[in-house]
Amino acid sequence: MNNSNTQNQRIAQMTFASVYPLYLQKIEKKGRTREELNQVIKWLTSFDNQKLEELIRENATFETFFQRASLNPNAHLISGTICGCRVEEIKDALTQRVRYLDKLVDELAKGRKMEKILRGS
Repeated sequence: MNNSNTQNQRIAQMTFASVYPLYLQKIEKKGRTREELNQVIKWLTSFDNQKLEELIRENATFETFFQRASLNPNAHLISGTICGCRVEEIKDALTQRVRYLDKLVDELAKGRKMEKILRGS
């Protein structure tokens, strides 16, 4: 998928702190917990709760967030559509990583089992 440079730049400059509460609201409406959300984020990025709070406090952009992350080696197993795009076809690396996170949060909200969300790890 070819996203426009403008859209990629917009995603890069979005702050994790502005999106995290939206993720939390989405999953809590479906009966999931903050701990489960943080577990999914930790699986993808290796960030523990303390590091997540630090990134939120400093208002880190998604660009900074993913520069500091150690992406899970199984992240490439995340597939499917999010926002009308197949995540495995997104060309821009940062946009793809953000969409990986979106996809994991979606799966959590849809009630998927944690073992499936975490791709067998």
